[in-house]
Amino acid sequence: MNNQKTNETKIVVLGGLGEVGKNMYCVMHNDAIVIIDAGVSFPESELMGVDYVLPDFTFLKENEDKIKALLITHGHEDHIGGIPFLLQSINIPAIYAPNHAKELIAVKLQDRNIRYDNLFVYTENTRLKFKEIEVEFFRTTHSIPDSHGISINTPDGRICTTGDYKFDLTPIGPMADLYKMATLGEQGVDLMIGDSTNALNEGFSNSESVVDETLGEMFEKCKNNRIIIATFASNIYRVKHIFETCYKHNRKICIFGRSMENNINISINGGYIDHKELLISPEEANNLKPNEVTLLCTGSQGEPLAALSRISNGTHKQIKLRPDDVVIFSSSAIPGNALSISKIVNRLYLKGVKVYTNHALADLHTSGHANEEEVKLMIRLLKPKYLMPFHGDYRMLKKQADIGINCGIPKENTFILKNGDTLNLKDHVITKGESMPGADIYVDGNRIGEIGSAVIKDRKIMANDGILVVIINVDMKKRELLIKPNITTRGFILVNENEELIHKIEAKAEATLRTSLQDSKTNFANLKNDLTENLYPFIYNLTGRKPIILPIILDIKKDNK
Repeated sequence: MNNQKTNETKIVVLGGLGEVGKNMYCVMHNDAIVIIDAGVSFPESELMGVDYVLPDFTFLKENEDKIKALLITHGHEDHIGGIPFLLQSINIPAIYAPNHAKELIAVKLQDRNIRYDNLFVYTENTRLKFKEIEVEFFRTTHSIPDSHGISINTPDGRICTTGDYKFDLTPIGPMADLYKMATLGEQGVDLMIGDSTNALNEGFSNSESVVDETLGEMFEKCKNNRIIIATFASNIYRVKHIFETCYKHNRKICIFGRSMENNINISINGGYIDHKELLISPEEANNLKPNEVTLLCTGSQGEPLAALSRISNGTHKQIKLRPDDVVIFSSSAIPGNALSISKIVNRLYLKGVKVYTNHALADLHTSGHANEEEVKLMIRLLKPKYLMPFHGDYRMLKKQADIGINCGIPKENTFILKNGDTLNLKDHVITKGESMPGADIYVDGNRIGEIGSAVIKDRKIMANDGILVVIINVDMKKRELLIKPNITTRGFILVNENEELIHKIEAKAEATLRTSLQDSKTNFANLKNDLTENLYPFIYNLTGRKPIILPIILDIKKDNK
């Protein structure tokens, strides 16, 4: 990658392909690199102990001196969540973000005690130039304020990334700038990098105004009840019309969940949400009549530590459910979360409260991503010669590529890539480039990249089969085992209830150690290897399980006096 051909533009994908999360890619022309977004994804259940998953930063480390700026499309975690970790690893000369995203980034950096002075705000009128790379922005509609697409013009051609978008003709916030999109299309777009998240959904997505109407109807229907609403903390336009609806129905609002508090405070300070006077404390909420208060909380995806989960199982310190409560899920399930949500809904029903979720008869949620017809509209506006779907798993990427072909883009001009792939743009012609390693980087506490697949494998084994510790007292000088090995376990078996099995394992360990000690060349490492190699098949034959075996050898010198 360091041997890039002169005057050739490269598009390097670091994350966001084959997945919904950790979006990050770069445009490089000669010795200038601009990065678009730096997101995280959240670990699935098998990544035990992992807090976040990051893109592989190796390409950026190898080309650190060429980096000019990081450009942010909007403020969702899968686009800005990786910034604190990126800044700890690599020097980023400047970050340009829309206002709302800029405030969210500032909070993130403050929480991690990271000082960064080059965080700048852009608007749809901002133009930036980094050597031969020219950048401008166009306003889009999404579920968070200040969402933008980005146009990157290089001597070899123009690249437009849509960011996350939908087309909503009656939005809660500003309209998308259709004119600027069409203008860019007339000027000529060589490559469109397009959001694929909802490409599998037919037709147009619902307008946020439809959800606004439904929520109004729900408030009227439940005017005598205390209402609890769970939604995405980052869906600011949803939160905005919850505030508006509460204002119309003379209800106060109590917020639960740190992410919800942060997003709402930033949105109120930025002028995106009105009626700050509606906010009250939990103590005040508990003293109001049911029809005078709405509880707004996190936990719409069944997160076990989120506010709604703790409320549903009765462990929340400030709020207890009442029999006449109404719980509204103003969200839809992210793939993989349906079971967790179902468990919370069942717990709520057991408490006797009414629960309303999003379905065809009650539009309590609409996505911020484009459905099939909206993808077609974006393609028609930008008129790209080439199409690279991003932000989605393979079936989503494939669907958007098919939509592009139906809109007249030649099949050979569509690129379904994977993380680590590159495209070459030269004189308005795009070809597939080389591929680089695109491994996930795990964040575990304060450790970045130190937890690899071997550690994750060990954690899975410990979770499934447990750990068996063999404590051994030997005199290595005399090549003598002083006492029988002592066996203790965690997560494998209960020692007190399996004494016969423990005795068999102790006998096998003792026989193995006595044989190994007869060899004058045996050292600590040899003892450990011999012990694990003999105990693994022995234990598996007895139990059908493979616990991690941890030998602890103590070299004790016998008193010869």
